[in-house]
Amino acid sequence: MMKGQRVVWPSRAKVEVETFEVPSISDDEVLVATECTLISPGTERAFLLGLPNARGRYPSRPGYSNIGKVIAVGKHVTECEIGERVASTQGHTSHFVTSPNRLLKVDSPDVPAEEAVFFNLGAIALQGVRKAQIELGEATLVLGQGLIGLLALQLSQLSGALPVIAADLTDCRLDISKSIGADCTLNPEDANFAEQLGDATKGKGPTVVIEATGHPEAISTALDVAGWGARVVLLASTRGETPNVNFYRDVHKKGLILYGAHNSIRPRQESSPNFWTLEEDSLLMLSLIAQKRFTVTPLISHRVAGHDAPKAYQLLMAWNPNLLGVVLQWHNDP
Repeated sequence: MMKGQRVVWPSRAKVEVETFEVPSISDDEVLVATECTLISPGTERAFLLGLPNARGRYPSRPGYSNIGKVIAVGKHVTECEIGERVASTQGHTSHFVTSPNRLLKVDSPDVPAEEAVFFNLGAIALQGVRKAQIELGEATLVLGQGLIGLLALQLSQLSGALPVIAADLTDCRLDISKSIGADCTLNPEDANFAEQLGDATKGKGPTVVIEATGHPEAISTALDVAGWGARVVLLASTRGETPNVNFYRDVHKKGLILYGAHNSIRPRQESSPNFWTLEEDSLLMLSLIAQKRFTVTPLISHRVAGHDAPKAYQLLMAWNPNLLGVVLQWHNDP
């Protein structure tokens, strides 16, 4: 019996890598050897620590961004072949058995696995950007330049946003924002933040604001700085309740439109305008990454061997602003 390794959270704030027996495949299943997985920093940290709106159950096996290769197929399987590279929402594990219909093919043989593995977080950011319905030339502010914010920044630009404005409290993240195409970078704690934002938007305020921090206080900022009649997208999952929001003053009187953009409310079967299925958004992200229309390499801050995953989660729990994309490398050869 083949042995594998996988990440497990046995209890709150505790991370281990356990060895397990890889199950045999049935006639309708395939066996995949993982090349790498990507930690979702905001969501995984929240559930690992049991933050508000993220009460997890333990033990738990985290992760939902996986790139691997098919190394065995059942005799009735016709959709996959041995050696094919595949993307899936499987967790942080060296091997897994699954049905072929739960896999997406990575058609480009040249795209590195550590780039392709951003397909799922990219798709999560994309469903929020789609809800904003950005028109060419609309000023768009992305609050928060963590991993999701940096992904949303690029997708807003691809959607036609101009200018694309990045805001964050840390200069190192704003430096990355600038390097991947932000037209303007601002720190909300600067005394002249409002003036700079006004200059960037010709005094009108942003037409679109994408909240990508997950901090309750940032929602107040998003509502405050949004221009008249703006669309405000709550992309990050907010960890707590937002104080001091006066909906008459902050929303009703300004004519704002608020969009909740949780990935779970996607259509299950068929895409429609600005409301695509996860599968179609994921396939699009794989294409954008392969065609170099979407940049992810600057977003990788740490590469960690899968068996050293607890070290990566210690960094995550400490919440160093230099931590962005954490790739777990499993290095399985078929």
